[in-house]
Amino acid sequence: MSDVDEVIIRVHHEEWARVVAALTRRFGDLDIAEEAAAEAFATAVERWPADGVPPNPGAWLTTTASRKAIDRVRRENKRDDKHKEARMVYDDSPPEPPGAIDDDRLRLIFTCCHPALAMEARLALTLRMVGGLTVPEIARAFLVSESATGQRITRAKTKIKAAHIPYRVPSAEDLPARVSGVLTVLFLVFNEGYLATGSDTDPVRHDLTAEAIRLTRLIRALLPDDGEVAGLLALMLLIEARRPARVSPGGELVPLAEQDRGAWDATLIAEGHRLVRERLAAAAAGMAPGRYQILAAINAVHTSAREMRDTDWSQILALYDQLVRLDPSPVIALNRAIAVAELDGPEVALAAVDRLEQRLADYHAYHATRADLLRRLGRSQESRAAYDKAIELAGNTAETANLTRRRDQLR
Repeated sequence: MSDVDEVIIRVHHEEWARVVAALTRRFGDLDIAEEAAAEAFATAVERWPADGVPPNPGAWLTTTASRKAIDRVRRENKRDDKHKEARMVYDDSPPEPPGAIDDDRLRLIFTCCHPALAMEARLALTLRMVGGLTVPEIARAFLVSESATGQRITRAKTKIKAAHIPYRVPSAEDLPARVSGVLTVLFLVFNEGYLATGSDTDPVRHDLTAEAIRLTRLIRALLPDDGEVAGLLALMLLIEARRPARVSPGGELVPLAEQDRGAWDATLIAEGHRLVRERLAAAAAGMAPGRYQILAAINAVHTSAREMRDTDWSQILALYDQLVRLDPSPVIALNRAIAVAELDGPEVALAAVDRLEQRLADYHAYHATRADLLRRLGRSQESRAAYDKAIELAGNTAETANLTRRRDQLR
């Protein structure tokens, strides 16, 4: 891969959302924005190797994409209709609340996460339009087929256009009800960056984690008293702080127990801990914590331990018990079982994990967890089979490398 190719890939990660958001704001049409942005990047692939990378790649791409969009409108001979349609999107909408953050990508997120859309459509559309993920990557994140994912995105864009869903930050009255779906999407975007699902991408995509954190900070500025916004930001910061130690120089995922804690980002950890303490004070005052606040507290316990052996597993288990009452999902139960293994032993944890088989049969982390518990119990043959299944289902190359090594170490 040439240096220019690497630049194009990096710029795509960094600028996709900006270009799409700017075009959506100008033309009021997600289809036009996405197609023109894609054409602009295709033009960059053709021209930059010969002409050189422009001084401001984002501005070049936005300008090129805008010209592509105008050309499409002219080709379709519907220029007046498109302009009228854009005016309907903006002029019929109430003005944004005073002091609202002027950020095109934030507007784009609230548009993609509009409650008129089904939750699955909101997630898929935002990951595509804001996160820049491909349809195969989104399909892996949802554990559904690529065709179903593509249909969700298409239907969502069609509904936005037909219903004239406004491209704006919601009013102050609407924000609390709307923010939950946005947080779900942002956490999905962050997770895709924290551990990419695609086998042909970087195992850890800092562009996505940084973008999710940036947008969460913006939402926190809009809703400074919302506990779940603060909780999600703290959770992201505490996870992001461990990123420098997550992948070995050889490209293998490094589990938490084996990470060099000296490489963790102390500044991010301090900020995350401060947010968690603020939410603990609010909980003490009678404000029950939500899902993200509890997850942030769990990660605060992990990042407070200087060594793995210093981890307060009883506190982590108590937090998971609290979380299970809010979110009785099988993934939460699986993570709880890991804490159980540290306190009550792998045999007790394995029994809890095996009860999740029917619901998590296609989830690679289920098989990886089970393989590790079987290894600790000395059941090497069963552990190897579980590792094989986890490797088959895992898409991330760094994670596959780690699972393969652990399997090959079995007697």
